[in-house]
Amino acid sequence: MKILFISLGCDKNLVDSEQMIALLGERGYEFTDNDDDADIVVINSCAFIKDAKEESIQTIIDAGELKRTGNAKCIVVAGCLAERYSESIKEELPEVDAIVGTTAFDKIVDVVEQVLEKKGVVEAKESIDKLTYVAGKRTITTAGNYEYLKIAEGCNKRCTYCAIPYIRGHYRSVPMEQLVSDARQLAERGVKELILVAQETTVYGIDLYGKKSLPELLRKLCEIDGLEWIRILYCYPEEIDNELIAVMKEQPKICNYLDLPIQHASDRILKAMGRRTSKSELVDIVSKLRREIPDITLRTTLISGFPGETDEEHAELVEFVKDMRFDRLGCFTYSPEEDTPAAEFDGQVEEAVKEERRDEIMTIQQEIAFEKSEEMVGKTLDVMIEGRIPEDHVYVGRTYRDAPGVDGMIFLDETGMGELMTGDYVRALVTESSEYDLIGVKEGSK
Repeated sequence: MKILFISLGCDKNLVDSEQMIALLGERGYEFTDNDDDADIVVINSCAFIKDAKEESIQTIIDAGELKRTGNAKCIVVAGCLAERYSESIKEELPEVDAIVGTTAFDKIVDVVEQVLEKKGVVEAKESIDKLTYVAGKRTITTAGNYEYLKIAEGCNKRCTYCAIPYIRGHYRSVPMEQLVSDARQLAERGVKELILVAQETTVYGIDLYGKKSLPELLRKLCEIDGLEWIRILYCYPEEIDNELIAVMKEQPKICNYLDLPIQHASDRILKAMGRRTSKSELVDIVSKLRREIPDITLRTTLISGFPGETDEEHAELVEFVKDMRFDRLGCFTYSPEEDTPAAEFDGQVEEAVKEERRDEIMTIQQEIAFEKSEEMVGKTLDVMIEGRIPEDHVYVGRTYRDAPGVDGMIFLDETGMGELMTGDYVRALVTESSEYDLIGVKEGSK
C-alpha cells in the first residue's frame, strides 16, 4: 500500500508528521509523491488561523477527488483541524475516513489499518494535555542537513487571539534525556543544524524541573559530535534572561539568532492581546540582546488590525518598526478565531484596513531588510551549503542569519570550490547583496 503524506502548517507539525511517517514505514507502508499512485492519503492539517484552515479544507477536498478518480481508497486527516473540528469534518467532509487528534498521532498505524478493514469514520482522539512524543522514531523529510527538535508541546500564555491552547493544550516539556538522545541520533544520521521549536522555547523545563531549563538543554546539545549549528526559534521576549544570553555567548555552536514573537508595540493593544510585555520592556530586551551579542540577528512577527487598533496605535507600531530595525520581520492581519476572547472584542477592524496596515509595515521592513543585507557586504561568514544551480555556476547556502524556509540565501561562485555536498560548510566573503539575499565567493578566492 502506498501513502501520499501531506504535511501542512508549521515546523512543529512537521515533527509530528515525520514521526507518523516513521511508524507507518516500520509497518511496511511505502510512500509516494504521485497522486495517481496513492492508495491512502494522510493529511496532517493546520488550523492556526483562517487561511490555514481554508488550505487544510481545500487539501481534503482535493484528496477526495483522488478517491473518485484515482486509486485512493481512504483519506486520513490528522493534526490541528482534526483535533478542533472533528465533528464538522464528519458532517461536512464525507470523503474523510479517519480523524486523528493532535495527541493521538502515535496511533496512526492502527487507524490506517482500521480504515482499510471497515466502513465508517475511524476516530482517534485523546486528551489535548497528554504529551505524545515517539522517542527514536523519525523519518527525515528535510534535505537532511538540518532538522527540527520539538522540545515542548502546548502553551500556557493564553494570548487573547490565539487558539493554540484549545488545540494543543497546556505547556508540556519533553524530558531532557529523550531530547538529547534523539538529537544524538539525528547527528549520527548527518544532521548538522538542529532547530529548537515549541509554541514557546524559553520556558522549556519549567513544568518538569521547576525552573527554566533551556540553557541546560542547550549545553547538553552542544556536546553532541556532528552538530555544528543550534538555532532557537519562538522565544517569548519576557522570558529571555541572563542565563540564556550567557549560554549563547559561551557556546559557539549556538547561532546568534533569535525569533521573538512581539506582535505589537502599543501598550494598550499589548494588554488587550494578553501579552506580558510593554513597549519599553520590548525596547530594553532588544537593546540588551544587541549590546550583549553585537552580531545577533533578530526576527519577529507582528499583527495588524487587532480589534480596537486605532490609526494612532498603528502609527506607533510603524515608528517602532522603523526604530527597532529588526533583521527579519513578518506582519500578519488579525484573524478572529472561534472561542478566543479577542474574536468577541468590540471594534473589529475591516479586512481592507488590516491589509493596508500590514502592507505599509512590510514595505517599510523591506527597505530595512535590504539595508541590512547591504551591511553584510565585506564580511566573512560561515556558510552551510544547501545545493547547487549548475546553469548559474553557483552554490546556494545559508549563513547563521538565515533560518531555512523563512529567511534569505547566499549564492557563491563555484569557481575554485571543488565538489561540495549539502551540509558542507565553507568560509565565504560577501561581495554583494541582492534584496534579501547575499552574493559571495569562497574565502581566498579572487
